[in-house]
Amino acid sequence: MREIVLDTETTGFEPEEGHKIIEIGAVELENHVMTGRTFQVYIQPERDVPADSIAVHGITEAFLKDKPVFSQVYMDFLEFIGDGTLIIHNAKFDMKFLNHELKQVGHAPLLMDRVIDTLDIARRKFPGSPANLDSLCRRFNIDLSEREVHGALLDSQLLAEVYLELLGGRQHGMLLAAETESNNDASSKMSVETSKERPFREPRDFKLSDEEIAAHNDMLEKISDPLWHKKSA
Repeated sequence: MREIVLDTETTGFEPEEGHKIIEIGAVELENHVMTGRTFQVYIQPERDVPADSIAVHGITEAFLKDKPVFSQVYMDFLEFIGDGTLIIHNAKFDMKFLNHELKQVGHAPLLMDRVIDTLDIARRKFPGSPANLDSLCRRFNIDLSEREVHGALLDSQLLAEVYLELLGGRQHGMLLAAETESNNDASSKMSVETSKERPFREPRDFKLSDEEIAAHNDMLEKISDPLWHKKSA
């Protein structure tokens, strides 16, 4: 089971108002275990980056000046996510930006039915409690020391840990993987053992002694209507 934990940084809140994606970050999970494969790209938005947005993510126009535009990187992004399930916090926000950008380059949209929204999971699991990424990291004792500002890749890595905790703990996936490996090993060993040829052995004939026969007959005399007499009759 392949899942992609995904986040974006943007110049603002609404793509319909001309705001653009300036960073995409993604982390790969296999069977709820982080594989170490990641994707990150900074994107030249071909517009200004407002000061209030810079205060959130720290990404400036000067930094983005020599970065590629979306049309130059979107195929690499789509190749990385493949057909994996997308894990996103507040998915409606990221998906509206991604699909707006994809529409601009003539590509079909990403479907919401392949998305798991961790914000929805957190709100159902902890009703009435803060459900932003920082709050969830603190709830699960996930280290936030490197998160001075928002960043798509760092936030994806943090969200991957939060997602695994929401599923039941970071050991959940490791145990699942270990169990699968153990079952595969057991099946392999069983297959090897059952495939071995067993040598044919002649049945052994154990003859009763006269004393054993006499003791048996004596026991039958003490039993009312024994089955052995019916069989012999």
